Amino acid sequence: MRAARPVVGLVSQPCVHIRAVRASRKVVVAPSVQPARLIAAMGVGSSKAGGLGVKLPGEDHSKCIYLDYNATTPIFPEVAVEMEPFLWHHFGNPSSAHIFGAPCADAVKLARARLATLLGCKTAEIVFTACGSESDNFAVVGVLSATREALKGGLPHVVTTNIEHPAITECLSALAREGRLSYTEVPVDHEGLITAQQVQQAMTENTVLVTVMHSNNEIGTLLPIAEIAKVAHKHGAVMHTDAAQSIGKVPVKAAEHGADLVTVVGHKFGAPKGVAALYVREGTRIARMIHGGGQEMGRRAGTENVLLIAGLGRAAELAESEAAATTAHLKDMRDMLQALLMDRCKAKNIEVRVNGPSDDDKRLPNTLSISIKGLKASQLLQEVSSTLAASAGSACHSGADTVSSVLKAIKLPVEYAVGTLRLSTGRHTTKDDIERAADIIMSAVERQELGSIK
Repeated sequence: MRAARPVVGLVSQPCVHIRAVRASRKVVVAPSVQPARLIAAMGVGSSKAGGLGVKLPGEDHSKCIYLDYNATTPIFPEVAVEMEPFLWHHFGNPSSAHIFGAPCADAVKLARARLATLLGCKTAEIVFTACGSESDNFAVVGVLSATREALKGGLPHVVTTNIEHPAITECLSALAREGRLSYTEVPVDHEGLITAQQVQQAMTENTVLVTVMHSNNEIGTLLPIAEIAKVAHKHGAVMHTDAAQSIGKVPVKAAEHGADLVTVVGHKFGAPKGVAALYVREGTRIARMIHGGGQEMGRRAGTENVLLIAGLGRAAELAESEAAATTAHLKDMRDMLQALLMDRCKAKNIEVRVNGPSDDDKRLPNTLSISIKGLKASQLLQEVSSTLAASAGSACHSGADTVSSVLKAIKLPVEYAVGTLRLSTGRHTTKDDIERAADIIMSAVERQELGSIK
């Protein structure tokens, strides 16, 4: 058994032993991926703490404005620096007792502690996974497997909404086809909202799980998770929420939301792709989905991806330390863009509307879903793809426009749905980005002959 040792960096400075190793060696890294040089260029440690509101360097960022943070974020420079030693030097298995495994085990512990601080929970309640889809499937399948025997008869029942991520909807659909559960989708209103009363009315005596996203990735709606969790618990059901879009933008604290299971996705808040987590409240009944070794306190088998987990931990630390400033920055950028587009559309008598809640407290601070009547958004984004990166609310297949399930769920008229742009700001969005983006979008709008969409 490995002897107990202090976890370096949990109280004082992070990964002191790793820094010492880095200082004593010379690693040759291509200039384009040299994180130390990149972070110096960002002014980290200066008055612009952590690079918040500072444009990322590089030719692509100079040529093309990135307003697709809800799809994925860049790896933040501070995160890249944290990960670097585990790419070049610390390769050991964190389960190994020797000196190669020790720094890796410490890094996993540190990352777990940082994420627990961000979520306001215990370290033992954090289970690292490979992606948000795994975390969502783990929540559904794990609860189903753990509670099925307790039912007196009939299939386990799940309550969800009609705007969930495919990781939830496809999982539920597949399990229903296999005859393993039944489920009810609660319909959202025109703002993408539901009420706890709707959830209560959808529950049956066999309801074992309620899974409702914390916020919607397309229109930015923040769902009333705390109220829904109370209803679920009163019924004896487990409450899961996918908080992929909320972490790093708004607070997601265990004591406030009341959920038993929470999905966290690294690449949505500055960590690399390929790492995520599931918060499992102490005492929640959930079965393993992946069997094998005893990693993650026996809940999820597989050797930990130390490189990516270290990045997730640093991203969590940044999200916690910059929380209020980040929320304010995201909202400032989003509101500026919204005002510019709305004013310029109205000045040209172009019909336009913003989707999602009218109450800003019920809306993600970074997300702008804006619909221009008669516009073909997918065509616009294809045309400007070298200068602006964003998403559309519809896709064009074989000449026909397909509207997203979320826009259908809020019953957005097709002539607006096809003209919907999802513009999402982030940590490194600047005012110059916003002004240029508004110019690019409006120039492209004016080049289209706006007419009726059939």
